[in-house]
Amino acid sequence: MSITPSAAVIDVGGVGFYLNITNRTAKALTVGQSAALSTALVVREDSLTLYGFGDTAELETFELLRSVNGVGPKSALSILSALTVKEISDAVAQESDEVFKSVSGVGAKTAKLITLSLSGKLPGGSLEQVSSGGQTTVDALVGLGYGEREAKAAVQKVVASGSSDQEILKLALQSLARGGLK
Repeated sequence: MSITPSAAVIDVGGVGFYLNITNRTAKALTVGQSAALSTALVVREDSLTLYGFGDTAELETFELLRSVNGVGPKSALSILSALTVKEISDAVAQESDEVFKSVSGVGAKTAKLITLSLSGKLPGGSLEQVSSGGQTTVDALVGLGYGEREAKAAVQKVVASGSSDQEILKLALQSLARGGLK
């Protein structure tokens, strides 16, 4: 096995496989030690290319990034080398395309496409899921014309255990009226 910051040759039963990897994955690997990597095979007309990841969350994020128009496997790997899965989830949840623009090779248009295309598809982010009762309130606020992200943030800010949906809605509307999401 050999390792560079962007690639590794992994010995599998005496056959060496060349994998494109993130810098985090490269740091986690040690020559001579066994390793388990999640992989993706990208088939092109003129090549078969393997990409390796330290965990399935990175692999799933890689595949989601590749699903965005204009983001190929090299760009997706570059994004995952520059940002953690959590940072990507947070950036998408906060609709912060600036985070993606900071990655080499990602322009303003592609960064915006990433945040729009992956909205709601990535787990976690800083806006965690709300309870089913809170979701009813979020749906009501969206019906009143508020954005879903804005509505979730307002509900999360005011939700308390034992509060009725009506009380949560009232407090969320007050919070939104004050602009109190900061």
